[in-house]
Amino acid sequence: MSAPQRYNALKGVQDILPPDIYAWQKVESVAKKIFWSYGFQEIKPPIIESTALFTRSIGEMTDIVEKEMYTFPDRAGRSITLRPEGTAPVVRAYVEHHLHMLPPPQKFFYSGPMFRYERPQKGRFRQFYQIGAEAFGVSAAELDAEIISLLKALLETLGLRELKFEVNSIGCEKCRPSYRNALREFFSARLDALCPDCKRRYELNPLRILDCKVDRCIEMRTGAPTVTDFLCDECRAHFEGVRSLLQLLNIPHVITPGLVRGLDYYTRTTFEVTTEHLGSQKAVAAGGRYDRLVEEFGGPSTPAIGFALGMERLTTLLKDAGGAAVPSPQVFVAGIGTKAVREGLVMAERFRAMGLWVEAGYEGSLRSQLRRADKLASHYVFIIGDDELLSGKIQWKNLRNGSQGEVEITRVEEFVSSCLLP
Repeated sequence: MSAPQRYNALKGVQDILPPDIYAWQKVESVAKKIFWSYGFQEIKPPIIESTALFTRSIGEMTDIVEKEMYTFPDRAGRSITLRPEGTAPVVRAYVEHHLHMLPPPQKFFYSGPMFRYERPQKGRFRQFYQIGAEAFGVSAAELDAEIISLLKALLETLGLRELKFEVNSIGCEKCRPSYRNALREFFSARLDALCPDCKRRYELNPLRILDCKVDRCIEMRTGAPTVTDFLCDECRAHFEGVRSLLQLLNIPHVITPGLVRGLDYYTRTTFEVTTEHLGSQKAVAAGGRYDRLVEEFGGPSTPAIGFALGMERLTTLLKDAGGAAVPSPQVFVAGIGTKAVREGLVMAERFRAMGLWVEAGYEGSLRSQLRRADKLASHYVFIIGDDELLSGKIQWKNLRNGSQGEVEITRVEEFVSSCLLP
């Protein structure tokens, strides 16, 4: 008989197990509360979309589309892609369901897995998770500042510090061509030293050279012209408005001239939140304004702005900061003897109906059950046996402070409520 086959997770994906899952749950819980306070409603776009959705929005010559998308034909021969990012599906849903008919701004948030075939490393996976927010219908700088303020509130509520807020403006379709020409002129004498990807970017979109992570390309862009020197009057006024509002809201920030977007749909404001605690992958969150994408998807001309948070990086920071407490059972019911075990199960169900996490001993000696309660870091242990059933009293012990005693079985719920419920 052959040995049973063992299976492992695919390269670049991970199982999220306890206790790590509690950090994820905390992020999701806090995020929902913060989004609610800013008026964002949750939507859930599908994981699969038509490939054309991403080639049109992201750009056919981007690294994401050329190298990193999981794309395959379905049985009808249609090209399907596992979503590599969240903005394009949200915009597709916005247009398809005529959400522009709602009063502006329309604010939405989403969470879930994304997929890119890239080299796995710390904080980066082939199936990764994001929480994102998108707001439509308002072009004013106040919305840009509010989005960044929301992001700051979320991260601070999670207890994260030592974060850097970086902002920039990449202009619009009126002023960006002049900047592209200036970049081409600057890199023309350095073209031979650029990586193959950046040589291609030089012709198609030289802004993407500024986002390359190859060391020699980083060296070659030293002294490159900055986009803020080429902004038109409208873009300059908008960016100055965003910065003054960030100061008003007490959000420290720095201008990062090289902060551009590798996706074609971004305009004007771009921003990132970075940290020095994640190795080479510094970005925790990133976003910006994309005032043309809704129209390109067949909707009305609609300004929009959004951001996405990387869950893996965020939960890593949260755990490192000690901000992800691991919960434990509030009550452990140890039963000795068949009748007592059955009574203990009934008692456990009553405690659970009170909203408590309750574990039962099920089987084994009292010592083994108490050992299990201790390993689970249970708060209270209740011991029930034949003697307790006869006396009508149950023994209890607080494993946190060592106190112990007994309580009448008829009053045990009242006792638990006074000890464990607010």
